[in-house]
Amino acid sequence: MSNSYGKLFRITTFGESHGAAVGVIVDGCPAGLEISIEEIQHALDRRRPGQSDITTPRKEEDKVTILSGIFEGRTTGTPIAMVVNNKDQHSHDYSHVEHAFRPSHADYTYTAKYGTRDYRGGGRSSARETVARVAAGALAAKLLLHHGITVQSYVSQVGSIKLRKSYDKLDLSQIDSNKVRCPDGKTAARMIGVVEEARDNLDTIGGVVSCVVKGVPAGLGEPVFDKLHAELGKAMLSINAVKGFEYGSGFEGVKMRGSEHNDQFYTDEQGNIRTHTNNSGGIQGGISNGQDIYFNVAFKPVATILQPQTTINDAGEEITLQGKGRHDPCVLPRAVPIVDAMAALVIADFLLRQKVNKV
Repeated sequence: MSNSYGKLFRITTFGESHGAAVGVIVDGCPAGLEISIEEIQHALDRRRPGQSDITTPRKEEDKVTILSGIFEGRTTGTPIAMVVNNKDQHSHDYSHVEHAFRPSHADYTYTAKYGTRDYRGGGRSSARETVARVAAGALAAKLLLHHGITVQSYVSQVGSIKLRKSYDKLDLSQIDSNKVRCPDGKTAARMIGVVEEARDNLDTIGGVVSCVVKGVPAGLGEPVFDKLHAELGKAMLSINAVKGFEYGSGFEGVKMRGSEHNDQFYTDEQGNIRTHTNNSGGIQGGISNGQDIYFNVAFKPVATILQPQTTINDAGEEITLQGKGRHDPCVLPRAVPIVDAMAALVIADFLLRQKVNKV
């Protein structure tokens, strides 16, 4: 099982949904980076359950403990170990699925691969694992900020309710102004209504998280197998419930002619090379070109629904199964900091890799 990501800025996560704790080891973070436990905790607070009535009511404080690698508010250059204890597990909520393969979950595939599985909340396949990613991502984001790079994600679509403004027409400081994390108040209200309707009907709903990364210098990424957009796609598709990734013009770009789609270069008044448009999404040839990087991440509806469904058990017998316990009617509000974290981890790793590409 692969539990690590990154080459120079490298993370390894551990723990299960209903185990004692989840945690992460970050290796390769440069020494001397100022970081406080409060900054890491803030990122985790944005991901934690129970933060509103449109998220799971599981009550986890998600308090992070730093075990190593940070001394007197600065990284030491040694491995950074962080752990978050699990405190509000209701493992009995999952006793009815001990032998059942839940529809659209990883129960069957984990059993096919390993011959066994942790049925308590999905074990390692649970989105609870992303606590570790968010903690590590807070470090990566602080490293990027030191270099003038920012990462901001927000909900741009819930079901058929879609935010019609592009990121450059939005006030991204308003992302956390509402419980769905859409930076447009009117659209957010409609999105919340859709989530509440799904919740009240014992159902779930999916949508899209958009992300914009600003301040990335030209030159990050590798030209063949480690293209920057390929690594961003890999990182996003590793997040639970993600079903799609597109950057720049994405699938809409197929409707355009080359004469419309090409990003023509110019030199600005400060002597910087820029492009008049940004259909490339800030990446050309797998390498950043200095423009904003932007992309969309599609999340499916949460697989656990509190309705009866037909499935089979591990003996191959057909059964009727109904979800129990505490689950999100829509994963999107809590997915925003996870997308932030994974984007920051990718860019941080490439930033360090670029430093060794030139004399």
